Amino acid sequence: MTKATAGNTVQFHYTGTLSDGSVFDSSEGREPLSFTLGSGQIIPGLDAAIDGMAQGEQKTVTIPAAEAYGEADPRARQAVPRAQIPDHIPTEPGTSLQMQSPDGQVIPVTVIEANDEHVVLDANHPLAGKDLTFAVEIVSVA
Repeated sequence: MTKATAGNTVQFHYTGTLSDGSVFDSSEGREPLSFTLGSGQIIPGLDAAIDGMAQGEQKTVTIPAAEAYGEADPRARQAVPRAQIPDHIPTEPGTSLQMQSPDGQVIPVTVIEANDEHVVLDANHPLAGKDLTFAVEIVSVA
């Protein structure tokens, strides 16, 4: 049976959970995820965990934050004066918004704090700083 190595196209089903057991993503009910092993298309720790697996093989692996979406960077948080945010923009903590950089790049952010004076926006990936556990099943290796 062919084992996955760099350059192979791998299809796999997965369920990703946080340390509290809550599911943050899953391929359940969808087509398996397809990617080229070693190409940087998925997080580094999961790519490494799938290396050497064969069709039909299953395993559960915990990926440390540094090998997933990285550690949360406090420099990616910014307090914006409330007066600079239009009234129609929701600012409840947990709300996902988009900002635009001076060069026109769209940056996804999450509201993490809001009061009468300012709104704190976080541009870190929502899973930054979190260890992730994946249950994976290899569907095919080509």
